[in-house]
Amino acid sequence: MSLPFPQTTLRLIVAAALAKPDGHILLQKRPQGKAMAGLWEFPGGKLEPGETPESALVRELQEELGILVRPEDMTAIAFASEAQAEAHMLLLLYLIHDWQGEPQALEAEALLWVDASNMADLPMPPADIPLVDALKKWI
Repeated sequence: MSLPFPQTTLRLIVAAALAKPDGHILLQKRPQGKAMAGLWEFPGGKLEPGETPESALVRELQEELGILVRPEDMTAIAFASEAQAEAHMLLLLYLIHDWQGEPQALEAEALLWVDASNMADLPMPPADIPLVDALKKWI
C-alpha cells in the first residue's frame, strides 16, 4: 500500500516569544546574506542531533541574544507547518517571561520590542505569521 503523500525530510525549528511584563514581544531582523533577509522573526533556530526542543532553544537564545533561559520557564504555545523545497518545516513556538541578561543582536541585524497587536504590520517569514494570532491569545 502506498502512502497518499510523498515522504519528505522533517526540519524541526524552535522559536521564542520573549514577553516583557507590558506584553511587548521581542523580534529580530534577519541579517543580509541569509534567506529572507530583512524580515522580522521570533528568535530561535534548528535542533541539532540529540537535542530536545527545549535544550535547542536554550542554546539558540544564548548564541543569538546572549541570554540564559531555563527550560522550566518555557511554555509551548503553538506550532506552524510549512512545506519547503528541501524539507518540511515544523516550527515550535514557546512563550518565555523569565530570562537572565539583556537581549543583544549577536546574529540579527536588529532587535525590536513590539506589541503583539502590531506584529501583523511587520514583514515576517511565512511560517511566523500564523504564530502571531496564536500568540495574541496568550498575551
